Amino acid sequence: MTTPARVTLPATAHEPAVTLPAIGQGTWFMGEGLAPHADEVRALQQGLDLGMTLIDTAEMYGDGGAEEVVGEALAGRRDEAFLVSKVYPWNAGRDTAIAACEASLARLGTDHLDLYLLHWPGGIPLDETLEAFERLREAGKIRRFGVSNFDIDDMEALQSVPGGGDCAVNQVLYHLGSRGIEHSLRPWQRDHGMPLMGYCPLAQAGRLRRRLLDHPEVTALAAERQLTPAQLLLAWAVRPVDGGRDLIAIPKAVQPEHVRDNAAMLETTLDDAALARIDAAFPAPSRKEPLDIV
Repeated sequence: MTTPARVTLPATAHEPAVTLPAIGQGTWFMGEGLAPHADEVRALQQGLDLGMTLIDTAEMYGDGGAEEVVGEALAGRRDEAFLVSKVYPWNAGRDTAIAACEASLARLGTDHLDLYLLHWPGGIPLDETLEAFERLREAGKIRRFGVSNFDIDDMEALQSVPGGGDCAVNQVLYHLGSRGIEHSLRPWQRDHGMPLMGYCPLAQAGRLRRRLLDHPEVTALAAERQLTPAQLLLAWAVRPVDGGRDLIAIPKAVQPEHVRDNAAMLETTLDDAALARIDAAFPAPSRKEPLDIV
């Protein structure tokens, strides 16, 4: 039997280490009427049933609408999920972060978040944000904190702030067409024992996603391994690197077949030959690149 792909968040001074599925569930664009509300709720519940227990959301998504979808999906089963949300940079002040987190908790219908992220670097000093995060942790409203869209210089600045070393994760854009983090940021985080979360692992809908999914090598490799092209891209995103897994991908899915396809990749590991062919078609960066953000 194949062991499902897992990633471990290290222990902190206040929380034990936690092992999570390498594929979770994203919610960007949920709660905006792009799909029926009931279908979005059902998709998240289906994902939970299939082992994708990490659910990522944010106050930004649908102006809180995505959090409401998540809250409905988790009604009566909150303990089954590792719940992540994010605060706007302009809400990340000493007191405003407290209010923002409490508003997120109300929309989510829960009393705590397992992980609370600063959505991207902003103008509020990091020490002020970390003070708010620590107050939230002491109050039992969050278990861990992290960041999103931080490049290596941002991470180094965070590490220099008292308490910054407790950052649990950095969530960044990562897919086959955007490998920039592999040159500097990912090695830095591995050296610091800090996993990554990768959003948009299939790229955003549009020409780039279509180019990836229709690429001759992607379609050939997928067919040879009885995968869809999207499954191949997702399996690649969460592949072991240097002998271990350090990235949790958070694709969004609403259609039942897409949810099933995503969950199936928890038990699929690409062989070395496939990875070599992918690298030849989509080479890793040879120099530091600016952090890719969407």
